Amino acid sequence: MTDGIYVGNADPDALADRGWLLGHFKPEGDARHSTDVEIKWGRHPQGDRRAAWVRGEERTALLVLISGCFHMEFPERTVVLDKQGDYVVWGRGVDHNWLAAEESVVLTVRWPSIAGYAVP
Repeated sequence: MTDGIYVGNADPDALADRGWLLGHFKPEGDARHSTDVEIKWGRHPQGDRRAAWVRGEERTALLVLISGCFHMEFPERTVVLDKQGDYVVWGRGVDHNWLAAEESVVLTVRWPSIAGYAVP
């Protein structure tokens, strides 16, 4: 990439940064570098679960179901996404976790792009 344009495919590109395609973690000068927004292509086998709850979230997020059945867990409720195009939005301060009830593909957009929340 030398002209400010990047062309790729979500499946192989997602392998580099735990599914994240765009955000602060991409190198400066890369068209995928952004401190405004992060975009993730998530492929999850059935039974896949985030290792720990996100607490004290500082970003807003949108998660869209591409395929499968995906559960977004919040302190007071669980949202089940089971039809292509189902989505959920949550804001700053909302603790959350997730579970792939079936093999699932999800697209996540969150903003702004700030460091943190990676599970070791």
